[in-house]
Amino acid sequence: MVEIKNILCAVDFSEASARVAAYTRLLAGSLKASVTVIHVSPDVHEYVFYESPTSLEDLVEEAMAEANKRMGLFIRENFSDLDAKGRVLSGYPDEEILASIKSENIDLVIMGTHGRRGFEKILFGSVAERVVKKSSVPVLTIRP
Repeated sequence: MVEIKNILCAVDFSEASARVAAYTRLLAGSLKASVTVIHVSPDVHEYVFYESPTSLEDLVEEAMAEANKRMGLFIRENFSDLDAKGRVLSGYPDEEILASIKSENIDLVIMGTHGRRGFEKILFGSVAERVVKKSSVPVLTIRP
């Protein structure tokens, strides 16, 4: 029998994140599942060409501090009535989401798509697409 006890909700804090949270809240409430909300901030190595290493570290620290504040607010606004926790990670979003599936014992992932098309999709790819292809658990994607 399939059981969904732990749901991973991946957000980027864009306007679409509220919609992802609404689906997560609906399913988690119906299934009495716990929720782990994650946000992945870019890794310092993504900025190597733009800033010196010292200012990069400061930039990353500021971004992580801001993301942690936003996560606390996001959890309170969207999941105050559920068993939910938030985590802010640093790295490549698809890799961190896939790693969290294992480390958090996740049964279902819910995440948004941005619907990139054409050259932009070829150049950057899609985080959601990579997670769907590599995930060991079902992934529910929500279009903005």
